[in-house]
Amino acid sequence: MRSIPLRIIMLCAVLAAVGAGAWQLFPTDGGRNRPISVGTTDDVSSLDPAGAYDAGSWAVYGNVYQSLLTFKPGSTSPVPDAADSCGFTDTSLTTYACTLREDLVFPSGREVTARDVKYSFDRMLGIAADVGPAALFPTLRSVTAQDRRVVFRLGARDATFPLKLATGAGAIVDSTRYPKDRLREGTAVDGSGPYLLAAYEPGVRALLEPNPHYRGAMARPRTPVEVRYFTEGEQLAAAWRRGDVDVTHRQLPPQMISTLDPGEEGVQMTEAPTAEIRSIVFDVREGAPTAERAVRQAVAALVDRDRIAGGPYHSTVEPLYSLIPRGFVGHSTPFFDRYPDGAGAADRARELLRDAGVDLPVSLTYGHRAGETWAAEAAELRRQLEASGLFRVKIVSAEWKEFQKGYGSGAYDAYGLGWLPDFPDSDSFTQPLVGRDNAVRNTYADARVDRLIAATQQHGDRARAVDDFKEIQARVAEDVPLVPLWQKKDYVLSSPDVTGSQYLSDGTGIWRLWQLDWL
Repeated sequence: MRSIPLRIIMLCAVLAAVGAGAWQLFPTDGGRNRPISVGTTDDVSSLDPAGAYDAGSWAVYGNVYQSLLTFKPGSTSPVPDAADSCGFTDTSLTTYACTLREDLVFPSGREVTARDVKYSFDRMLGIAADVGPAALFPTLRSVTAQDRRVVFRLGARDATFPLKLATGAGAIVDSTRYPKDRLREGTAVDGSGPYLLAAYEPGVRALLEPNPHYRGAMARPRTPVEVRYFTEGEQLAAAWRRGDVDVTHRQLPPQMISTLDPGEEGVQMTEAPTAEIRSIVFDVREGAPTAERAVRQAVAALVDRDRIAGGPYHSTVEPLYSLIPRGFVGHSTPFFDRYPDGAGAADRARELLRDAGVDLPVSLTYGHRAGETWAAEAAELRRQLEASGLFRVKIVSAEWKEFQKGYGSGAYDAYGLGWLPDFPDSDSFTQPLVGRDNAVRNTYADARVDRLIAATQQHGDRARAVDDFKEIQARVAEDVPLVPLWQKKDYVLSSPDVTGSQYLSDGTGIWRLWQLDWL
């Protein structure tokens, strides 16, 4: 199990602990009966956990559904949530069993059973939605349920399996409300999580009310939360300035973040290191210009990460030279070692292309999700590639759902894609990003990488997987199915009358809305 030192730095605390405690002694209204409004630019692809594998959807899942396991703040070891207890039953790490809590109910009042857990996994794997999470469980062979006991049998040793159960992919649904062979339509949700989805307008808002019947690892929330969705960071920033949202998280414009004054009155700001990364992903389908490895290597040689970090992102991100980010077991810098920055990059790229017999200039279509910052990043990448005289780049943007369809169908030769880990382990960057049938859907597969990924999953002591993780990264730097660009810092802004915003996100991929409350 990896260990991430999550130093959460409170840059501005308007109310000291003693003052906050004294404040609560006095009765006040001040609008405290209204929901806490949380603004974000994340998008929800589907309310059905079998149908989405993205940060915005999983942020909702973690609040309205339960998984057998979850992560407590700051911890990288999962603890029981819907389960009473869980564990491997054999030394080969191929049989994992959980005993369900006795007091769980769905919103209808129907009991949550072990059969619902089995149904949820069988359904998710059976539907295998194009943008769903089935790819997260390549080793899962069968699920059985008897009484309150659920048994998972794996086709290979997998020490990371408990971590995967704690993600949105492990969300438990009501087997009487979700169709077996297709995604559920509409906006209804039947989960046993900390909140009930009281109202939902796609792309606009999600109103979450505390679930009075929630039983699990977390404290039951006391205050409703309204998540408000914005298509652009500038829209989110404007809502924050007007006071329309009480908390902001993902993604304020980088320029705004870079100019924030930590001493500004009326603002609480939390900064924390995160594992969010962004990469250029290449389509390696036959016929694509990027199917040629030398083309991908040439792009890797030309990319100037410092200009991207300091330009479009105003130094709110840090250059990344590896598949696995800093703070995770096995992190190394093979892209820096193999494609050093500085003078001579264009000559190295030209030599790579000429040795492979590639006609110049290479024409590429680069896709990105619509958004001002992503557009600026794409423009900078085009400038860097075209300045060498080796490439001609066409930029295409699309809204999130269309962008997903586009890169999944091979509409782009290369595309910018952000990634948040599903769980706090290096495996969350290897299997989903470069494993066979990966989540970035670029069709990349390499037998040696697959064997190394399987080897890293053998070890309960994650430190023993370091050498294999480093070899995977070296292989990726040579084959270049993607080019890592940056690793992000995390910023949360909240008004001074909201408490708990510092616990909203801690790098485990869980959005802890239940930590928010009025002072």
